[in-house]
Amino acid sequence: MTWLLILLPFCAAGLAFAVSSARLRAWILPAVGILHLGILSVALTGWRTLPATAWFGLDALGGWVLLVISVLFCICAFYAPAYLALRPDRDHRVLSTCLLAFLALASLLAQARHPGIAWVAMETTTLVSAPLIYFNHNRRSLEATWKYLVIGSVGIALALLGTLFIAYSAHMGGLTEPLRYTRLMENAGLLSRPWLRAGFVLTLVGYGTKMGLAPLHTWKPDAYGETPGLVGALLAGGVTSCAFLALLRIYAVVGAAGEGAFARELMVAFGMVSMVWALVFMVRQTDIKRLLAYSSVEHMGILVFGIGIGGLAARFALFHLAANALVKSVLFLSAGNIHRSYASKQYPFVSGALRRTPVSGWLFLLGFLAITGLPPFAPFLSEFNIAAGALGTGHLASGSAFLILLGGIFLAMSETVVKVVFGTPSAERVRTPYKDTPATTAPLIVALGLALVLGVWLPRPLQNMLDHATATVEGVLSARLEVQP
Repeated sequence: MTWLLILLPFCAAGLAFAVSSARLRAWILPAVGILHLGILSVALTGWRTLPATAWFGLDALGGWVLLVISVLFCICAFYAPAYLALRPDRDHRVLSTCLLAFLALASLLAQARHPGIAWVAMETTTLVSAPLIYFNHNRRSLEATWKYLVIGSVGIALALLGTLFIAYSAHMGGLTEPLRYTRLMENAGLLSRPWLRAGFVLTLVGYGTKMGLAPLHTWKPDAYGETPGLVGALLAGGVTSCAFLALLRIYAVVGAAGEGAFARELMVAFGMVSMVWALVFMVRQTDIKRLLAYSSVEHMGILVFGIGIGGLAARFALFHLAANALVKSVLFLSAGNIHRSYASKQYPFVSGALRRTPVSGWLFLLGFLAITGLPPFAPFLSEFNIAAGALGTGHLASGSAFLILLGGIFLAMSETVVKVVFGTPSAERVRTPYKDTPATTAPLIVALGLALVLGVWLPRPLQNMLDHATATVEGVLSARLEVQP
């Protein structure tokens, strides 16, 4: 059944490219999104032991990440028809095709049991994401696309080199192909430590570039700033989640080989640097989409920081993956609505959003409160427990710095957000015809509602999956829970 998760969106991508009706093509997206989520939900209820020789299949970690991406895709897909109807000047054939192809490739990456296949899937997401960034077809979007391609290609090349180093460390230990993740972890003690360490450093830098970890994030402000909110949400919660998963697979192998302390130090360092870098560039940031780009840099830092601390913090870092994706969809889509109403994304041209677009304005404000860790939203639960995990395991300096940075980022973001949502709309800007509609706000309300629910209640099946996913990341084979394709 899990093969359908790959084949369905791939076939739908071909259909979207072939269909001549723009309206019908737009509705393929939500139809595929809900079908994909339904198939995945059924697959995740039928866990069985996956043979060690399998090349594809979902384990708890892959299932958790793919569930996050599938839910995010559904939210964006139901927003897409109304958004595309507002853009009759743009042929969205390529956009719809690439969105569906991305879902298929994310499904492939989640099920890949070999680092080479995972790398191919990750690289292909770069190719299908580039046309999405160029959707507006102007000079700035072209510049952002080239920056994304060039920097992303350098990163993915480093990830390939790191993968080859890890394969060579296995060769030095007497292992031959196929080097599936399970086999690497079961024989991790045989791997050559110097080559394994070098391979992890390269994959961390390579996949960290795709995630947007500082100082490897330089493509993010331009890419997020020049794309439609629909694309920005999928980049911030989808593409980054794929890169994070690819990195976690290698991290688990390194941990199983007894090099966990080395890997954790690097992860904590990258997490701290990303949060500091985001804070610096958030101060007095007037472009609301660039502000969200630096917020994404911050939250990628939170993810790797939590994994680096380990234990409770690692569990809630994986939980934060879902919390960040949900809230980022609210922020990017509401920012897109506000941008459309003002024909600008820069303060002071954008102010008084609560008066001009009240629903989107409130959603943007609540999304800001959620993403900066105010209760009872899901990011509060994850960030609180990551901090508790750091302080509770003796990481007093890094845990304290983590809390201080969260407070500073809240203040830095609030300066811009308050100016955007409150006050009086600028008389210098002519009001566009756009007004909030149920079709452009209902998906955002659903996403914010899910973030609220996860902040107070996590269903038992999801708790179990999260526990097994954490065990996989920590290199514990006995807790593996998998489903056959």
